[in-house]
Amino acid sequence: MTNRTERIREKLIEAFEPTEIDVSDDSARHAGHAGASAEGETHFNVTLIAEAFRGLGRVQAQRAIHMVLSDEFENGLHALSLKVSAPAGDGTG
Repeated sequence: MTNRTERIREKLIEAFEPTEIDVSDDSARHAGHAGASAEGETHFNVTLIAEAFRGLGRVQAQRAIHMVLSDEFENGLHALSLKVSAPAGDGTG
């Protein structure tokens, strides 16, 4: 079984085909906070750059990511800090 970091990365790559992705577990910084687990894997920082986000507002992009990760949220993922954008340029090549 893969850990949550790997599962998040795989799901986001499959859904959005990013040109850049970084997923890091930030759970240790949230120990004792709401939703934190002693085992970790509850709070993550995600940077995702993908053409799929071109023309989407911040909230639309975040909703799309939350939909892709809905099963993770149902099974212990508590929070994501997201940095999401389309690649620089106009996307025409």
